[in-house]
Amino acid sequence: MTSALRVAVAMSGGVDSSTAAAILSERGFDLVGFSMQLWDQRRGRGEGGAAGGRCCSLEDFHDARAVAARLGIPFYVVNFQREFERAVVRPFVQSYLSGLTPSPCVLCNSRLKFDHLLRLAADVHASAVATGHYARVVHDEASGRYQLLRARCLEKDQSYFLFELGQEQLARAMFPLGELRKQEVRAIARRHGLGVADKQESQEICFVPDGNYAAFVERYHADLGADGNGAKPCTPGQIVDVSGRVRGTHGGIYRYTIGQRRGLGIANPKPLYVVALDPDQQRVVVGERRELARKECRVVRPNWISFDTLSRPLRISAKIRSRHAEAPGFIEPLPDGSVRVIFDEPQQAVTPGQACVFYQGDAVVGGGWISRN
Repeated sequence: MTSALRVAVAMSGGVDSSTAAAILSERGFDLVGFSMQLWDQRRGRGEGGAAGGRCCSLEDFHDARAVAARLGIPFYVVNFQREFERAVVRPFVQSYLSGLTPSPCVLCNSRLKFDHLLRLAADVHASAVATGHYARVVHDEASGRYQLLRARCLEKDQSYFLFELGQEQLARAMFPLGELRKQEVRAIARRHGLGVADKQESQEICFVPDGNYAAFVERYHADLGADGNGAKPCTPGQIVDVSGRVRGTHGGIYRYTIGQRRGLGIANPKPLYVVALDPDQQRVVVGERRELARKECRVVRPNWISFDTLSRPLRISAKIRSRHAEAPGFIEPLPDGSVRVIFDEPQQAVTPGQACVFYQGDAVVGGGWISRN
């Protein structure tokens, strides 16, 4: 009799990861549960600030441990704070200070959950890592490659956040929720008697529990400065319109993102939006809504899933933000390895620093990072 395949399950303490573990347990897999301590929530708030967020809280670890006990599987809490700060938090802060709008959840998936956790899985002789993401992985016999597919439930699909996964990572990834709807997930959790079946979802970025990115950048920047790491200062500057006329001042470009309308403090007959950020001049450029539209953009550091490399123009649909409707168009390779994205119709608020993910039907072809240039 052969032993069951051992799987390391990432358990956040929420209903999704808990149900993923329950499904795999029911299917007979040999499971080891892991919760990752990624961030000390005391660093996520200022003096007198709001309490920490749900992620990496004692409540979460308690809930994950209770689920593991209910399922009868071993459970461990592993400390990845140093790795998380280096791979996710510090680039997040530096991006905002450079006039970019980062997507930290992508980095967390590719560089923590499917990198460090995969290595940890090998230590316990686990052949795969499972998470509660809503996505699917299939092996394409014709190409010999693993394909990342969007979830059956499009409202919950999280394939956008997984585009950086490589073939080795996809080969060892399991997404038990990929075929399910949220109500089905909660029903399964209730059937297994999991106490988290009706637990509220956490939507905020885990290390910015109050959603105030600017305040977090200021606090963390102060820490970096104290550590002597040469972080950029929070430099004030001018707010100008697209013609270069000064319309106001600002307290730091990290307070703004492309498409932002509120908080500009400028009187104008028509609404004004942030249309560009100039970190070299520390300027915020504003314009009317029509000036937000872009017919194309450049995407750098692409990762390809459906094939090894892009060698010719390809028809795709592109997603420029996680909640943005896909936009049909073409991608074409550039000599430096980056990609030009040409949309059929101009898109609003194409934001440097955000991920741009390419789809063909349900399959994630690949993706990369929107460049300022």
